[in-house]
Amino acid sequence: QVQLVESGGGLVQPGGSLRLSCAASGSIFSINAMGWYRQAPGKQRELVATIASGGSTNYADSVKGRFTISRNNAKNTVNLQMNSLKPEDTAVYFCNADGLLYTNLGGHPFRSWGQGTQVTVSS
Repeated sequence: QVQLVESGGGLVQPGGSLRLSCAASGSIFSINAMGWYRQAPGKQRELVATIASGGSTNYADSVKGRFTISRNNAKNTVNLQMNSLKPEDTAVYFCNADGLLYTNLGGHPFRSWGQGTQVTVSS
């Protein structure tokens, strides 16, 4: 199995910054795409940002210009630098990864989710 562990969440004032990190572990052959999603109370989970193995990125309109996603392919980690935080950014942030894992029969696709880390932007 593949496990993802998020860290870096916490309480921050509006306009402040936080950096989220996610580390993947397990019998990983490769990770194609990694991303961050968030879910606020009473709302659906939404995509925040994704990054492919080649470095291409995609951001939700609400975070463009404020958030930056990056990854280290060798370490199987992904980060989310969040600047100019707003109260609307308050949510549980989840890390996601899609790729291939080792098996005796070859590579098998996987999709894994972290347990989430709370980000609270107070007003």
